[in-house]
Amino acid sequence: MAAELFFIYDSHCPWSYATTPLVNAVNQSLPEVSLNLWHCAYFSDADGENTITKQQIVQVKELSSVSFSPDYMAKLSLGKDSTLCANLMTWAVGKTPELALQLLNALQAAHFSAGNALSEQAELEGIIEEFKLSVPAKVFNKTKLTTDAAAQVHEISALQEIIGTQAIPALLLAIDDNLILLNHNFYLQEPDAIIDAIKLELNNHG
Repeated sequence: MAAELFFIYDSHCPWSYATTPLVNAVNQSLPEVSLNLWHCAYFSDADGENTITKQQIVQVKELSSVSFSPDYMAKLSLGKDSTLCANLMTWAVGKTPELALQLLNALQAAHFSAGNALSEQAELEGIIEEFKLSVPAKVFNKTKLTTDAAAQVHEISALQEIIGTQAIPALLLAIDDNLILLNHNFYLQEPDAIIDAIKLELNNHG
């Protein structure tokens, strides 16, 4: 039996930030479940909605265990741009998959805890040095997604059509040919609870 967890997210999305602890819990407790981190680049579309409201943050804080720094809150009205993070994460998943989840956690900590916009190369260099990554120059083109990142966004769109929702974040459990959309909202305040839910699905399809 092959089992995979797909995490469709955006590095600059507060709800994705709140859902990452669930992914961390699954990765730690169920290593047999392969992890697929798919950055959807929601905040890289110049024509899209790239701002976040205080009300959204209030809702995330009420329903999850994550926190947001005063530095982040002070910049809340500024537009968000996740292009560089989408490029970096897509590259990391392909080249250093064993570090990808740690890298995502570091990016989210820099953005939501330290208030770092992560929209310029200089803002990413400290994290890249910390993980000792040799990142190609194309990743730092902040005006467009890399070919790999754009291709992943296309794959995400196709998958969203299958599951019937474009909402992010999304946690999808694939067991052989079965695709199960997990309701992450049930587990935001208790990340370990998702482990039991996935074990139940594995038993049902085993």
